[in-house]
Amino acid sequence: MKFPKIHSLKEIATIINCEYVGNEDFPVHGMNEIHVVENGDIVFVDHPKYYDKALQSAATIVLINKNVECPEGKALLISDDPFRDFNKLTHHFRPFQFSNVAISASAKIGEGTIIQPNSFIGNNVTIGKNCLIHSNVSIYDNTIIGDNVMIHAGTILGADAFYYKKREEGFDQLISGGRVVIEDNVGIGALCTIDKGVTGDTTIGEGTKIDNQVHVGHDTIIGKKCLIASQTGIAGCVIIEDEVTLWGQVGTTSGIRIGSKAVIMGQTGVTKSVEGGKTYFGTPIEESREKLKQLANIKKIPEILEKLK
Repeated sequence: MKFPKIHSLKEIATIINCEYVGNEDFPVHGMNEIHVVENGDIVFVDHPKYYDKALQSAATIVLINKNVECPEGKALLISDDPFRDFNKLTHHFRPFQFSNVAISASAKIGEGTIIQPNSFIGNNVTIGKNCLIHSNVSIYDNTIIGDNVMIHAGTILGADAFYYKKREEGFDQLISGGRVVIEDNVGIGALCTIDKGVTGDTTIGEGTKIDNQVHVGHDTIIGKKCLIASQTGIAGCVIIEDEVTLWGQVGTTSGIRIGSKAVIMGQTGVTKSVEGGKTYFGTPIEESREKLKQLANIKKIPEILEKLK
């Protein structure tokens, strides 16, 4: 998430009331999670296990809960609770905007687009030309939708990421300040849920078709011309390359990559990254030919035991 303008390190430290290490005029362009940070971004880290990863990342400002040696060319924000202060920054730069109308006055809707009754279009939403939004669709703030997109009834675009920190009093949510981006010619079935990014974009690529009752987690990127069948659940921060097929009830873990033109058969648990151009099946996931051979051999066990008597 980029800020509307560049801020100084001192200005950011003042917002969250923390100390800093570095020149007070050090430029801060935005804030992001570690997998999408760029030069000028803030990244937060609150566990020693991940200090080095954050300090050596592309981020040039590290919000951290220990005064460590600052890498050259970077700056530190020293906080007793980086998770809390990252949320403070999200609230400051992308606060929740109340809406009391079905279609926000700030929404931009392209020529030829049809929006059926009882749908909600949030603040700063952009919808392209010749789209069809069926009834009871909810499109949260800042969502971007391209041309010729069809979204069926009951689908929700832009709900918060499922991202929590466990504390003594319960679970503390990491506030989502990102977006959902739907490219041209995408089809989304009924009762789908696509969560916005924590700081970046959850993206559905051009020409992809999504069946009913599919969930897409935060910051996931789905490529062009993919097919995703009903009841599939895709976790956060997944990368699905172009022309991938996911059949019904596939589930994935977070942070993995599925290669271009891979086919994932129904009820497979994608527990790791897999190469493109192959067909996969089972939990844990394997190439389908190998997995089906294993299942065939299992069926032979009674016969083998009978021979051993």
